[in-house]
Parts: sequence; C-alpha cells; structure tokens
Amino acid sequence: MRALLARLRGLVPAPPSSGARAEALAAETLAAQGWRVLARNWRNPADRREELDLVCADGDVLVFVEVKARSARALVPGYFAVDRRKKKVLLQAARAYLRGLRHPPRTVRFDVVEVALGAEGPAGGPGEPALRHFENVPLFPRHFRGA
Repeated sequence: MRALLARLRGLVPAPPSSGARAEALAAETLAAQGWRVLARNWRNPADRREELDLVCADGDVLVFVEVKARSARALVPGYFAVDRRKKKVLLQAARAYLRGLRHPPRTVRFDVVEVALGAEGPAGGPGEPALRHFENVPLFPRHFRGA
C-alpha cells in the first residue's frame, strides 16, 4: 500500500512553493516595468550551491535580484534577511555569472524584492501579495569590475 501511495504522489505535481510563487510574481512585475528577465534560478556550474534568483536587464544595467518571500506577519523584512553570509554567496555567484558573459556590462546592481504572501484581504480571505523593491542594495565593492 505504501508503494502505491508513493507512486501516486509522484504523479500529482506538488504545489509551487512560496519561494517559487514569489519569484514568479517578482519576475512578472519587473517585466511589466520594462525589465528583461535574462535568467531565473541561475546556478553556478562550478558550485551548484551558488544561486541567483533573477538576473535582469534594466536598460543597460545588469541587475541581480534576490527575491525574499515573507508572510504578511513576518517580523523580519526580506531586506534584512539578506545578511552578510548571504551577500557573500550572492557576490560569488554574481562574479561567476559575469565571468561567463562574452561582453560584461559596464554597470551592475543588486536589488532585493520582498514579496509578502498570505496577507489577509478585506473579506478575511487571502489578499493580494504585496511587493517591496529595494534598489541598489550594497553588495559589490566600491570599484567593482565584473569578472
């Protein structure tokens, strides 16, 4: 019986995680603002632990975007969840991404998009997710030059 249940679970797709929903919503929102989404969930081929949620182009600027899903009642905003350790990993991943480009951009930036999921709507049901976009979050050294 357990084997049958395990096989049946494999046939039914799992619902998207809150992180995946938040990333999709962030990508849609940025694209609606005229940004080009160049990569989603990009992983460094040399170290698969290094991941960039979104890589976008905002005009001529290459933007690395970290998406943080939060409940509407979270005590710590997504901006503060990107701590020094996380920034170190993101910087390594960004450098690896830039090394793989044939023509690195002149300007790069790091943004954080916080998506508050599960906010209560006016009728008590689930409300619309709320997005907060923090642009140009300090990540890169002062005179950073891509690769």
